[in-house]
Amino acid sequence: MDLQRKSFQLRHVDAGSCNACEQELTALLSKELDMQRYGIDMVASPRHADGLVVTGPVTDTMKTALEKVWESVPRPRKLIALGDCAVGCGVFQAAYASHGGVGAALETPDLEIRGCPPDPKKILKKLNP
Repeated sequence: MDLQRKSFQLRHVDAGSCNACEQELTALLSKELDMQRYGIDMVASPRHADGLVVTGPVTDTMKTALEKVWESVPRPRKLIALGDCAVGCGVFQAAYASHGGVGAALETPDLEIRGCPPDPKKILKKLNP
């Protein structure tokens, strides 16, 4: 690990997911994967974040809240779509209350992590190249 590397603080928003992606995010905090040893951590406030991790297809009820959180993350910032629904190709894309993922609701994500749900090791590899 490069000791000069800056830590990467992330804020997570569940934008209407089935919670499978959240379970995989939780697994990243386990002692086996321990994403914190790579300087990656989840923070409670978007104002303390370097990036935003979004799960779910972005539903009607979460679109405005997601926009507000995204605007609260200071620049420079990264937008990460986690899981097929957030990427825009999940099983809920055709639902009447879905906005079709992060790209359709906000802007094109800087990083897309595909899977339904994505494997925790794959998530860690993408976050820590």
